[in-house]
Amino acid sequence: MTQKAKLKWHCRRGMRELDLLLEGFLADRYNALSAAEQASFERLLDCRNEDLMDWLIDGGSPEDEQLAGIVNRIRAQHL
Repeated sequence: MTQKAKLKWHCRRGMRELDLLLEGFLADRYNALSAAEQASFERLLDCRNEDLMDWLIDGGSPEDEQLAGIVNRIRAQHL
């Protein structure tokens, strides 16, 4: 299994809204990210669904600057 296939599997959160946001970002933008941004995306996938919902859907923001940056990029893709 390739790294990107593993990430796609990890994007599946069991919540349709999150699945669409994360899988869409992975498919459309992941390859264009810097190595640091890719690492931030991968760290984001380790976060709890509740936090992801708050950050990606409800407009909250993580305290971690790198996570906040990738959250903003994901949100910007879907505006």
